[in-house]
Amino acid sequence: MSLSLQDEYIKKESMYGANNYAPLSVVLNKGEGAHLWDVDGNKYLDMVSAYSAVSHGHSHPELIKTIQEQSSKLAITSRAFYTEPFGNFLEQLTEISGFESILTMNTGAEAVETAIKAARRWGYFTKGIKEDKAEIIVADGNFHGRTTTIVSFSTDSSYKDGFGPFTPGFESANYCGSCDCESLNSCISIESFERKINKNTCAILVEPIQGEAGIRVPQDGWLLKLRELCTSNNVLLILDEIQSGLGRTGKLFAYQHENIKPDGLILGKALGGAMLPISAFLSSKEVMDHFNAGSHGSTFGGNPLATKVASRALELLYEDNLIENSHILGDYFKSKLKSIDNKIIKDVRGKGLWIGMELNESEVNAKDLCLMLLNEGLLCKETHKTVIRFAPPLMITKEQLDWAIEKITKVIRSI
Repeated sequence: MSLSLQDEYIKKESMYGANNYAPLSVVLNKGEGAHLWDVDGNKYLDMVSAYSAVSHGHSHPELIKTIQEQSSKLAITSRAFYTEPFGNFLEQLTEISGFESILTMNTGAEAVETAIKAARRWGYFTKGIKEDKAEIIVADGNFHGRTTTIVSFSTDSSYKDGFGPFTPGFESANYCGSCDCESLNSCISIESFERKINKNTCAILVEPIQGEAGIRVPQDGWLLKLRELCTSNNVLLILDEIQSGLGRTGKLFAYQHENIKPDGLILGKALGGAMLPISAFLSSKEVMDHFNAGSHGSTFGGNPLATKVASRALELLYEDNLIENSHILGDYFKSKLKSIDNKIIKDVRGKGLWIGMELNESEVNAKDLCLMLLNEGLLCKETHKTVIRFAPPLMITKEQLDWAIEKITKVIRSI
C-alpha cells in the first residue's frame, strides 16, 4: 500500500531527523495571513503562530518586499564591518523601547545567554561581587531556552535529563501563581525571592507571563513588587519577553501592564516578522558598557538582512494596529472561551491574544483535544498535558476568531 503525500514527508523527518519534537500529524507547505495549508491543499487557521513568532501573519507582503530588496543588496558581512541597516535598527528600537543600548543575536536562547553574561559582568564590575560568585534568581516553571546553561536552572526534569553537569550560579524561587495567596502583602512568591537574595545576587530573571508553563499569569502588582524588591537590594530585574513582547499581550511589552520598567529586556520571535531569526538584549549603558570587543558576539547577529526586516516589522506593529488588535480581540476571545460552559474546562487565562485553556485532566488530554481541533481545521498546541495555548497572529480578524470559537465549542461539547 502506497504512502500518502503527508505520510511520505512525515516518514522522511522520522528517518533522517533527530527525534527532539513531537509534531501534530500535518505537513504544511504554505502560509498567508492567519492561515496555513498542508501539502494536500487543506486549509487551517493558525492558533500557534510559531509560539508568538508570527504576530504579523504569514508571508506579509511588506516583509517579503523588504527581504527581496535587502537580500539583493547585502545580506551578511559579519560584525567586522559597520552596515547601514544595523545602525538604523538600533536607533529605532531604542526610541520605541526607551532602553539605551542593545546587543543583537539570532535566537531567543542566545539573547538569554547574553542577558546572563551582562548581569554577571555588572555584578562583578559595578556591584563588586567577588569573581565567580555571582548568582541569578529565576522562577520555578521557567522556560528560557534549551542551551546547557539555561536548562541548568530549569525546574522541569524533561529539559535536563542526561545533559549534566550543569552550570552553577542560579537559584530558584516561587513564581506567582504557584501558590494561593489572597494578597500580595503576604505573597509567598515575593517572600521566596526575598529569601534567596544575598550579597552575591546580581539579577532576578523572570517571564512576565510564563508561556511553556501553561500561560501562568501572575497577580496584578506582582511585577511591581518584584521591581521594588530589586531596587531596594541593588539587583537587576531582567524580563524575558521573547514570547510576551511586541504586542502579544495587548501592549508593546507585557511589563507595561504594571507601569514598571525592568533593567534588562529580552526580545526575539516576532522581532523577525515571521521571516528571519533575530533577537536582542536591551539595557542601560551602565550594564552594556561592560561588554568589550571580543567578549561576546555572533557571526549572524545584527546582520543587514535580519535587521532590515526587523525594522520594518517594528513599523508594521503600528501601521497594522497589531497591538490594539491584540488588546481588543484578546479580551473578546477570552470572554468567549470563558462562556463555554463545560466540565472539561478548568480555567481560561491570559492577556491579549495569548490565552491558555486549562483542562480537567480526568476528563480529557490536551493533545487529544488538539488533534480533534486539527481535524476541524484549527491548529493549536498543548503544553504539560493539561493546557492548550491559543496564540493566533495579531492580525487575525473577529470573523476568524468567531470561526475558531465555533470549532472549539463544537469539539468540547462532543466529548
